[in-house]
Amino acid sequence: MRIEKVAILDEVTARVKDSDYCFVVNYGGVSVSAISKFRADLRAHDSRMLVVKNSFLAKVAKEKGWPETIEGMFVGPTAIVTGKGEVTDVAKDIMEFVKANPDKAAVKGTDYDSQMLDAAKVDALSKIPGKNELRATLLMLLKEPATRLARVLSEKAKKGDSASSSAEPA
Repeated sequence: MRIEKVAILDEVTARVKDSDYCFVVNYGGVSVSAISKFRADLRAHDSRMLVVKNSFLAKVAKEKGWPETIEGMFVGPTAIVTGKGEVTDVAKDIMEFVKANPDKAAVKGTDYDSQMLDAAKVDALSKIPGKNELRATLLMLLKEPATRLARVLSEKAKKGDSASSSAEPA
């Protein structure tokens, strides 16, 4: 293999190994402007899209220990989306990209948490709330009993004040 190809293969391998997830996406036929917008959306989540040769990705898959059954993913124009952090936000961006380009773009699968997920599971992953949304929901649920207690005590105090002010001495 030529030195340039070895360098590219090393870069792809390093990127896949260093990331928390690796989405495999078909992008064939999608306009350059749509791909540019998609890449900008991904950068907001500390992720990157990289167009790769299927033969390089097959070598990375073998090195990473992906099951041999996924070789069907390595057909047609292929890109990988890698990064660190919140996977649900990236999955949402990918599914929006696929839905905006339904005849051209598709999710082939992903490696997340040492498991291979198919397109349907990626779609389900995109519908899960992110960590910040879950934290906000939990905080709201924890705050609600205290808020209700404060309302009840406030109402009792108001009723007590109105009862004492209406009962004036004669």
